Amino acid sequence: MSETDPAERIVFVDDEEDVRRANRQSLELDGLAVEPFGDAESALAAIEAAPPGVVVSDIRLPGMDGRALFERLHAADPDLPVILITGHGDIPMAVRSLRAGAYDFLAKPYAAEVLIGSVRRALERRRLVLENRRLRARLEEAVDEDPAFLGISPEIMRLRRLVRDVAQADVDVLVLGETGSGKEVVASALHRWSRRASRNFVAMNCGALPDSVVESELFGHEAGAFTGAVKRRVGRVEHANGGTLFLDEIESMPLPIQVKFLRVLQERTVEPLGSNEIRPIDMRVVAATKVDLGQASVQGTFRDDLFHRLNVITVSIPPLRERREDVMLLFQHFLTRAADRFGRAPPPVTPAIRDHLTRHSWPGNVRELGHFAERCALGFGPEERAPPAPGPALGLAEQVDRFERDLIRDELIMAGGDVKLAAEALGIPRKTLYDKLSRHGLAATDFR
Repeated sequence: MSETDPAERIVFVDDEEDVRRANRQSLELDGLAVEPFGDAESALAAIEAAPPGVVVSDIRLPGMDGRALFERLHAADPDLPVILITGHGDIPMAVRSLRAGAYDFLAKPYAAEVLIGSVRRALERRRLVLENRRLRARLEEAVDEDPAFLGISPEIMRLRRLVRDVAQADVDVLVLGETGSGKEVVASALHRWSRRASRNFVAMNCGALPDSVVESELFGHEAGAFTGAVKRRVGRVEHANGGTLFLDEIESMPLPIQVKFLRVLQERTVEPLGSNEIRPIDMRVVAATKVDLGQASVQGTFRDDLFHRLNVITVSIPPLRERREDVMLLFQHFLTRAADRFGRAPPPVTPAIRDHLTRHSWPGNVRELGHFAERCALGFGPEERAPPAPGPALGLAEQVDRFERDLIRDELIMAGGDVKLAAEALGIPRKTLYDKLSRHGLAATDFR
């Protein structure tokens, strides 16, 4: 432990020199840095100059007593852990302090192991509090700079610069990214930072509409153009005139519609269904896909000429697993936003949450992380693992079996019961996961 880091040291306050020496020795033998004081006033001055990780103080002190010291410290920083040491007659006072926000109290006499355990738990809590504060500060800076591209990783910074540069060049753009990586966020930023920002941003998910209605949605129609067309409808292309048309899942566009849309791109005109009028269109097209359109064109599922017409500039979004340093920052943002929406205080980031954020591969990317934050805000995050109860030692097979069951359970919790996401995170086929669920007596529906 570094003595130069004030947040890692323990301030120990007791007016008896023998008590200070004995406790300091116990804590230092356990690898902890201790700064002893014989009175509250001198301890308070040192704490105000450099806040420590934990304060341990006897209640009975000359001058300012331990409770008064706690109240001063709590008023200045409610998150600074204060452990009070009490004699038998001081226990009621210590309990009142505990209710007022003290971290813990130890009744004399106490074993060195009890003190060390309480101090180490308090240090861990302090570390989490300070890290959350740093994250919130970084989050505020990132949001102020650009809320659409939260992150500090080199990958997200490069993406931000690229999108700003491309936005100024009035060309069509192909956005490539995995499911949940933020393709619409990029498309929206391209529009917002362009000269077209004052006009419409029109979004359409090509994979969310039946083939029978895609043509009408895209190009519009006149009244009577087909059965059920009782009035004229302006299509997405025409509605985006002067602005930006965002086509998500472009790979799902039916081949016959691809032919017509290619003509729109080439001639910048649109002809609604049931009309002989050709209308000029001035728009930027941003198309997004999660597949390799070049490979799709080779396979015949996407037109080669449309691919090359769209692929003027490609913007690739890095998956979340390739920018791990952004995970905690994004999670804190989503957690705060979800807590506000649910009318709750943001819960602390526990070691179990932190472990999952670090270990999980996030196949659903930013969208999956946002859903995880919502569950945590509602109190449905991963459970803290308690140490195993004493008992007969388990054999290797039983230990492996238990580990596998716990791992599958945690992934299902994080995926909200989505077997596909859980299987991807675990790196196994869905059928294999279903077999393991049956063997372990788990049901995916229990985690939804």
